[in-house]
Amino acid sequence: MQLNTKYTITTVEQLRERYAAPHPVVVKKQIDFIAPYAQKLIAASPFMVLATTGENGLDCSPKGGKPGFIKAVGEKTVMIPDYAGNNRIDGLQNIVENPKVGLIFLIPGVEETYRINGTATISVDPSLCEFFGETDGTVKSVIVVNVEEAFIHCGRAITLSGLWQNENQTPEGLPTLEQMIQFHKARMEAEEPQK
Repeated sequence: MQLNTKYTITTVEQLRERYAAPHPVVVKKQIDFIAPYAQKLIAASPFMVLATTGENGLDCSPKGGKPGFIKAVGEKTVMIPDYAGNNRIDGLQNIVENPKVGLIFLIPGVEETYRINGTATISVDPSLCEFFGETDGTVKSVIVVNVEEAFIHCGRAITLSGLWQNENQTPEGLPTLEQMIQFHKARMEAEEPQK
């Protein structure tokens, strides 16, 4: 399908012609600290997505662990353990280049997500890494986020997707991890110079 540029929106004014102004509650729910209810949401979340941007572009990295693997420390700080993984470090590199981050926390069975925007630093302080000693995996560093914006986010996307409904949990016909890796291995081999 071809994009018809006649219908491309290029200004905020054009957007506002199409979308009504948000309800005042939707705007006022955005605060600059972690509310007591949000401490509980973060503690219950086994999955979070970390958005970053740097010189090489954008990155959205999933972070997972047992509920409570991410720590809310007071009202203004979130600490995220970074475990040994595939060593791409795209998000970490972005934080070094640009400390602005966005976080989205998901809790299985809960329609709403919890969002935080803030500024991050990376620490390898042994005491901070040991702070996460009860979690699974080796903590290579800790991402410390200073909270600048925090709010619950409408659950409409999760409701529409049926994300937590059992019949949607394991779609049929998806490629296996082995098939996906074989695809990339074959491409790498095809790109290797012939001897």
